[in-house]
Amino acid sequence: MKVAFADTSAMLAVIFDEQAGAEVRGLFGTMNRIYASNLLEAEVASVAAREGISGETISGALCQLDWVFPDRPLSREYESVLRAGRLRGADLWHLACALFLVGDPGQLPFITLDLSQAEVARKMGFQVLGAGAAKS
Repeated sequence: MKVAFADTSAMLAVIFDEQAGAEVRGLFGTMNRIYASNLLEAEVASVAAREGISGETISGALCQLDWVFPDRPLSREYESVLRAGRLRGADLWHLACALFLVGDPGQLPFITLDLSQAEVARKMGFQVLGAGAAKS
């Protein structure tokens, strides 16, 4: 089964029909399941409200995702991510959730358009897909 983890930057590119969104949509189409942290929903809702995007559009995009709901503190995952590089809190959460999901970053492609997050994900061993896959 082909699975991947997507961050907010990737989902927003799809919702806003950006040029990079076409690439992300294509990546989504090759996967059986796409996971995301539950923070993505809040970040997307915030941007949607600011930009006047309908709830129907958001619901349609989010229904493609399977959610990661950690059932314990992510202290170990935060430590692992921060050893690879410093990130904003939201980016740290996305990578920690992806690591929580699989344990071994080499087992899960990470879809992002955020270059800083992509760099840290790559250092951790994730296969980075999306425009973030280009080395920054």
